[in-house]
Amino acid sequence: MKISTDHFYCVILAGGKGRRLWPCSREQHPKQFIDFFGTGRTQLQQTYDRFASFMPRDHIFVNTNQLYVPLVREQLPDLDDDHLMAEPIHRNTAPSAAWAAHRIRMVDPEGCVVLSPSDQTVQNEDAFHQNILEGLQMVSTHDTILTMGVRPTRPEPGYGYIQMGEDVGDDVFKVKSFTEKPEREFAKLFLESGEFLWNTGLFLARAQVLLDTLADQMPYMLRQFDIDNCGASIACENDYIQEHFPSYPNLSIDYAVLERTENVCVMQCDFGWADLGTWHSIYEAMRHSDDDNVVVDSDVLLDNSHGNVIKLSKGKIAVINGLDGYIVAEKDNVLLICRKEDSSALVRKFVNEVRLHKGEEFV
Repeated sequence: MKISTDHFYCVILAGGKGRRLWPCSREQHPKQFIDFFGTGRTQLQQTYDRFASFMPRDHIFVNTNQLYVPLVREQLPDLDDDHLMAEPIHRNTAPSAAWAAHRIRMVDPEGCVVLSPSDQTVQNEDAFHQNILEGLQMVSTHDTILTMGVRPTRPEPGYGYIQMGEDVGDDVFKVKSFTEKPEREFAKLFLESGEFLWNTGLFLARAQVLLDTLADQMPYMLRQFDIDNCGASIACENDYIQEHFPSYPNLSIDYAVLERTENVCVMQCDFGWADLGTWHSIYEAMRHSDDDNVVVDSDVLLDNSHGNVIKLSKGKIAVINGLDGYIVAEKDNVLLICRKEDSSALVRKFVNEVRLHKGEEFV
């Protein structure tokens, strides 16, 4: 049976700084706006294409930071002005989700929304389409928030883990617990138990349900706007956000929904998912060479080297001998060489130290 998309919407969250893939991802030009793998399309464009293949293009919105508006307009020239939501300051994803839910509710009081990160890979597009449409159909008739989960394939400490609770049917479960980026030993226990799914960061809900849920976490966000009764004026809403957004909490939607909310379920999916937000996840997700290296759209000669992930700028060549288990990443004025295991914490540390000692032009 064909599922109608008349009241289904997508908001792509594309405002992050992309620090975990530094130095190739920089604050002025983060990873979602980069053709990281040499496919001819950036991660933002690929995410947009993915949803546009089964959802009306005028139902797709992009949420980003004001700094990145020119990049969004350049990469998605057909995106309507009213579908580009630009935040005046960097905050985490919960305030972005609340604003997205408010915008969709204004456009369509019956609207259901899927919030999607802009930096994921999906291997089985047909399965993804089917899961998203089935999930949106479910939330259209239930006062619940649905997240998409996939079976873990390794004890990855860089992902969030959702424990499945009561089976409510059709591969959907109540969320029993949520653990964000556990230590590797805990991740191994989660994997072996068979009770946990990786959190994909995809959230689906009726816009009104999502807005009401997040209003409990952020009670002042957008309420005064509704009291002032600007009607369905997007310009008025934009002005309100510009004035009030800096006062909103730096809170992630994962924490606000998965850890603090009871009306949340998870659908077990199998669409070949990977988060491409860290060097280690890129290493795990991409095809390895015979000597177990991952070379990302780069010109490299390797000798007696194993288990590395390497990314260089165009026009550069690297000759590497005797290196095992490292990240080698170069962009403009920075070269990073560090151990691959648990690199997320190391990269964050290096970014902070470089900013402090060398200046903003290196981050």
